[in-house]
Amino acid sequence: MIAALINLIVWLLVLGILYWLAIYVINAIPIPDPPARIIKIALTVLICIVAVLVILNVFGLGGGLDMPKIAS
Repeated sequence: MIAALINLIVWLLVLGILYWLAIYVINAIPIPDPPARIIKIALTVLICIVAVLVILNVFGLGGGLDMPKIAS
């Protein structure tokens, strides 16, 4: 159970750092407003989907990732 919670924290931390880095790069490169906004929205949706899959997998409900589970 402790391994699953640590794994969950690490996954969410990595996702947060990747999201921050991608938003930083998008803001640093002079991309016009409509494409930059579409990229940010798509990135947010992708990160949210991955985060939901990670959380579902930790609680033993599937998701396609091989992680330790809290519930048996």
